[in-house]
Amino acid sequence: MGGLQIEVDPAEVGFDTSRLDRIDRHFARYVDEGKLAGWLVTVARHGKLAHVSWHGQRDLEAGLPVEPDTLWRIYSMTKPITSVAAMMLYEEGGFRLTDPVHMYIPSFRDVRVFAGGSDIRFGTVPATEPVRIWHLMSHTSGLTYGFMRNHPVDAIYRERGFEWNSPRGADLAACCDAWAAIPLLFQPGSEWSYSVATDVLGRIVEVTSGQRLDEFFASRILRPLGMTDTAFFAAPDDAARVAALYGRAQDGQLARMDAMGKGAFREPEFLSGGGGLVSSAADYNRFTQLLLHRPDSPAGELDGVRLLSPRTVAYMTRNHLPGGADLEQFGRPIYAESADAGVGFGLGFAVVIDPAATKNLCSAGEFNWGGAASTAFWVDPAEQLTATFFTQFMPSSAYPIRPQLRQLVYQALVD
Repeated sequence: MGGLQIEVDPAEVGFDTSRLDRIDRHFARYVDEGKLAGWLVTVARHGKLAHVSWHGQRDLEAGLPVEPDTLWRIYSMTKPITSVAAMMLYEEGGFRLTDPVHMYIPSFRDVRVFAGGSDIRFGTVPATEPVRIWHLMSHTSGLTYGFMRNHPVDAIYRERGFEWNSPRGADLAACCDAWAAIPLLFQPGSEWSYSVATDVLGRIVEVTSGQRLDEFFASRILRPLGMTDTAFFAAPDDAARVAALYGRAQDGQLARMDAMGKGAFREPEFLSGGGGLVSSAADYNRFTQLLLHRPDSPAGELDGVRLLSPRTVAYMTRNHLPGGADLEQFGRPIYAESADAGVGFGLGFAVVIDPAATKNLCSAGEFNWGGAASTAFWVDPAEQLTATFFTQFMPSSAYPIRPQLRQLVYQALVD
């Protein structure tokens, strides 16, 4: 099963098997109704896989089914891995969270903030304080994404070659310099907005470690954890395992997005710590287990390999938004169907702070994130539970996959 062996009888870890089957029936309808080509889901408790299922095709046109070792573009599920990389260096004394970014990327020294106008003619004012590393990790830096389409600055990103890609020939260092030259959405630390901040954080990993981001990931995280299927592109021998990327055509049918999806098959010029990795469900399940704090295996360690201290993981996965605010109060609209009410943001993860406000089954202290192609994961320390969902459909805001998965997983937990 491609490293996805069920490791425990679901009943032994509090699940009702017949209720777990509701997950499969529900998401099978997504395939049967032509909404998704295929998917794979994992549910683990107390560090052991209790439910693994998949359905549909990884490539409709080629007639290739989803299989346990299918490779998926995880897009923004790369961000937690980059955040872990950064905090590993933080633990070694490589930087302080309050350090200005310009200490490591000089082009960020004199950033400006948008002060009105359009993307063609606009005014700016000086930043009242520097962009700091914790701003990057909490998405409070004032950076943005070109695909957000909410603000004139988003349009400036697109005009300069940053929407779902980067300018030809630009590596990570060059992209960071380009972003530093574009006005910030707001004064650093004053709001929350999803952005290229984690890509900038990836550059800080490079500068601090003296390694390229792919080299740091491979030597310090992926190989030690046995995540052998995770990289910035799929090797030629593994290309057939990569799921095709789909969107919705005007006639309502699934349509391949090969122009965007082809990046998974070649070594990139721009190493995106914000969205560049390809991975398997088995690999990402291992990453979630690294982050789960259990009495017999404190967070930050897996199978004898410790990457972070338990206290660092706990610090990363608490709400860092000022005043304990949630994303609805402090944030700008996000390009996804993820909840804002009752959800704060830590250092690399969204964090549930008020389950009642989310209007969905979950636990206080759960941390999570997803990817642009509708992938998702969460870690629930209170219930000792992790879950992952993989598919390849854009945009992730099209269907309520993430909240539905939560209600289906938690209704099956009966102990």
